[in-house]
Amino acid sequence: MSEEDSELERLKAKRLAEMQKNITSRQDSDKPSEQTKETPTENPRDLIVKSLGFRGLEVLENAEAQFPNETKMIIDKLAELFKSGEINETLDGGKLLTLFRSVGLNIRMETKINVEQDGKFVSLTDKLSNQSSKDDE
Repeated sequence: MSEEDSELERLKAKRLAEMQKNITSRQDSDKPSEQTKETPTENPRDLIVKSLGFRGLEVLENAEAQFPNETKMIIDKLAELFKSGEINETLDGGKLLTLFRSVGLNIRMETKINVEQDGKFVSLTDKLSNQSSKDDE
């Protein structure tokens, strides 16, 4: 039994080494070498912007304004994930905001509340200021 166990352990170790070698070679092939450095056809931000959905760009721009260095790192990693195919969905503003908050970046967003008045949508601020001016009269 101990011979079989040692043989199994050797096979496991060999398989683990192969898997690590594959991962390393994949990572090396993703990084262009210094001699064969490819000209980037598309920067990571452009790739992400193409994949953004409703209000995604607004969240991204707020993140860049509030946390420029951290946002750049996140954009680079997201671009890698999109290129590798691990992410293939559209990121709307809510998903992107959740992502930023999950890594500890509390992105502040401008909040607007619109209400209907006479068949049109007006901001709550305008409606309240109109009511206060009518009350003054």
